[in-house]
Amino acid sequence: MTNRSTTMRKTAPGADNVGTEAAARVADVLLLFAGGPRYLGVSAISRELGISKAVVYRILQSLVSREVLATDEGAAGYRLGPAAVALGASALRRFDARVAATPVLRRLREETGETTTLSGLVGDERVYLDQFESPREIKMTVDLGTRFPLHAGSSGKVILAFLPAERREAVLSRPLAALTERTVTDEAALREELAAIAAGGVAVSLGERQADAGSVAAPLIGPDGEVHGSISVCGPRYRFTPEAVDRYRALVRDAAEEIRRGWTWLRDSVTGAG
Repeated sequence: MTNRSTTMRKTAPGADNVGTEAAARVADVLLLFAGGPRYLGVSAISRELGISKAVVYRILQSLVSREVLATDEGAAGYRLGPAAVALGASALRRFDARVAATPVLRRLREETGETTTLSGLVGDERVYLDQFESPREIKMTVDLGTRFPLHAGSSGKVILAFLPAERREAVLSRPLAALTERTVTDEAALREELAAIAAGGVAVSLGERQADAGSVAAPLIGPDGEVHGSISVCGPRYRFTPEAVDRYRALVRDAAEEIRRGWTWLRDSVTGAG
């Protein structure tokens, strides 16, 4: 039997809080790269996060040393590095909902003739993770990896409707930006709509995020019972007639349920399977 000695270290009062704050700053800097322009400089990050340039510079240099960020000769600012790309690829491989969604969304595209999408919840926003483009000449396509607010568009609203009350209230307590003239920015009206979405399990948008786009979305509920994203059918608004929307409601709701049944990532992460 081997004896092991353990060294006890006293932690200074408040040290845990300082460490947590520092980690949060690093995370905030990285999240700016996830949804912003390809290159970001010290001044832009400092303004956006309200952190001093000296602190931002130290964070950036630390991330560069670990290849999470990188710089290019002749380019102003920093970009995501190879380590960040590797982390992103690993996350996508582990996001089994994406694997489960692929055949379902392909079939949904064939059934509707419209583009189908998969969105993931990131903080209090969402990003498109995948899309299967319509075969039609006039169609809608989306920007993968770009962050969007939850209050505008069906993919965001359906996530917002199914969030835990505390997180939903945090989103609704902030100013609601109008992305188009059809974006619902009145808090009372939006709350009423979210209640209807939660009851029906489907959200509809006609020009709320993009003026000429229509979409119908359903939530992706994980094995833990929480909403982790959404799927949608989207296309030119003029094709989203009341009859088409009614048909898409049922198709999208059934597709989301099928994906949920095939979703095993949480079970595997808990049991260590795979």
